[in-house]
Amino acid sequence: MSVRKAKHGWLLTLIFTFISLLYMYPIVLVFVNSFKKKAYISKYPFKIPVDKMFVGLENYVRGVEKTGLFQAFGWSLFITVFSVLVIIICCSMCAWFISRVKNKATSLIYMLCLFAMVVPFQMEMFTLSKIANMLKLDTPWGLIIIYLGFGAGLAVFMFTGFMKSIPLEIEEAAMIDGCTPLQTFFKIVLPISKSTCITVVILEAMWIWNDYLLPSLVLDTKKYKTIPIAVQYLKGGYGSIDMGAMMGVLVLSIIPIILFYLVCQRYIIEGVIAGAVKG
Repeated sequence: MSVRKAKHGWLLTLIFTFISLLYMYPIVLVFVNSFKKKAYISKYPFKIPVDKMFVGLENYVRGVEKTGLFQAFGWSLFITVFSVLVIIICCSMCAWFISRVKNKATSLIYMLCLFAMVVPFQMEMFTLSKIANMLKLDTPWGLIIIYLGFGAGLAVFMFTGFMKSIPLEIEEAAMIDGCTPLQTFFKIVLPISKSTCITVVILEAMWIWNDYLLPSLVLDTKKYKTIPIAVQYLKGGYGSIDMGAMMGVLVLSIIPIILFYLVCQRYIIEGVIAGAVKG
């Protein structure tokens, strides 16, 4: 029986290794082409850049200059960090309330959060854009509020699942020691929820950092450009694209989020399992 399990284990490892390589291949292809001249990217997209094909860091420099990448990086970082921070604080408090107060109102709030995960964005994007403009939310600060609404579904779902598993006696002991509800939450509940917090941070940060559609609909792109929006400015008239510069900018844009993921990825499975616990 153990021999069969070992064989199945090796087989599954080979299969998933192959699938992983398939997913990584487009990233490697973008990286390789970022060092080629524009003409050779379309002509020889799968070849290693050597001799005349190799241009060094020229594509990167041109891409940064054309897109204003550093300013776009600043806005992307600002929006991502503060959106994730607001999502973590607000959604964890909401989940704690839902898991501890049992009535029709909390059940309705929970169902609405789950419903927000199901509704396609395309159904509401034009209405959202109009309302955001009316309420003056077409700024990075307003976009943070909008991201809170869209990110709340997943975050509340995961936090609620975990917090139902926290023994109520721990919170009661904190109350007896003189903690207020807010002190109990920030000193007891939130630290215990560390693994779920990190998982939500990773998932939400990757989504917000790479999101193009929502910022393009809401933000005044003449004043505020995130990295995905800045990349689009490499498109010229009549469909012409500076492929070399675009490849360079794409590599620079994915490096921060890949590094962030590699540092935090060991917490993902732990947090997902913790958030799946039913109370």
